[in-house]
Amino acid sequence: MKKTQITELRGLTKEELQDKLYQLKKELFELNFQRRVTRVEKPHTFGQHRKMIARIMTILREKGA
Repeated sequence: MKKTQITELRGLTKEELQDKLYQLKKELFELNFQRRVTRVEKPHTFGQHRKMIARIMTILREKGA
């Protein structure tokens, strides 16, 4: 991920980060369901979503302190 994208995430409010986190978790759930039922076109998106979720959770912890 580029530094500019990370700084953009840091500029978001807690509510916006939580919304983005919810959206990413929902997409990851749907991808896992799709993987169980059929074949996934872009399997690299699993790792991307998990890393983005971790980044957002880290930023939320920093803002909470």
